[in-house]
Amino acid sequence: MATEQKSKAPAQPGFVYLPLIAGVLIPGSGHFLIGKWGRGALISVSILAMFSIGIGMQGKLYTEVHDILDLLGFVADLGNGMFYWMARGAGLGAQMVERTTADYGKIFICVSGLLNVISAVDAHNLRTGRKPL
Repeated sequence: MATEQKSKAPAQPGFVYLPLIAGVLIPGSGHFLIGKWGRGALISVSILAMFSIGIGMQGKLYTEVHDILDLLGFVADLGNGMFYWMARGAGLGAQMVERTTADYGKIFICVSGLLNVISAVDAHNLRTGRKPL
């Protein structure tokens, strides 16, 4: 019997980790680098919206690590890339929790960071040819 092979997009030459690194630092930029403008715009707008909603709900940004749950939250927050560092520089997300919605805001911030990491890995897989364009 003849075996069918899946058609893969050929890997592009050059530094294949650039979309991964850029995508983590600036949400959506990994897809912009490989020419996926629509997907990159959708990702950057979605992550910015989720992060902004979380900050608007007075969500906490993890800055100190005391136990394993704080470590996981800190890693998820770091996934937001420049949004995390800009918010920390502006002093956002460090205030005392005054609303009951602040816990939901914290989750919005963490999920936006994890979504950004997933999208950066997707851009890397598109760039290396593991995922067809």
